Amino acid sequence: MNKKGFTLIELLVVIAIIGILASVVLASLNSARAKGADAAIKANLANVRAQAELYYDDAAMGNGDYIGLCANTVVAAATEAARSASGAASVVTAIGTAGTATTVICHENAAGSAWAIDSPLKSSTANSWCVDSTGAAKQITGGYLAIDDVTC
Repeated sequence: MNKKGFTLIELLVVIAIIGILASVVLASLNSARAKGADAAIKANLANVRAQAELYYDDAAMGNGDYIGLCANTVVAAATEAARSASGAASVVTAIGTAGTATTVICHENAAGSAWAIDSPLKSSTANSWCVDSTGAAKQITGGYLAIDDVTC
């Protein structure tokens, strides 16, 4: 008797192989999503740097200082976008607050001469991305902005 078809063992082996391949693809996809979110955070904070200089130069808004920068509509939108991409819970603009893995921090000093913004990264919440008024844009490994800190 010559029957055509697959045995149960053959079908189970094929299903197991497909399952293994699917898990590898999903793991790679999650890593790529986290890297994409990190790129979005960096891009949003880079845009803040340009906006901050426009704010500084606009006499109607900043009068040659950064006072009120964190509350500026465009800066607030960019920090909110960074918060969303990082998965952080909130954006905090109080200078007396240190950065954490669950907050995006925007600090400006009382004199209005300096500012810094720090956001946790999606790929590793132990690390953050920081930009400041000196032109720095860098990763802070294993840390966040300290209380009253306006430099990365």
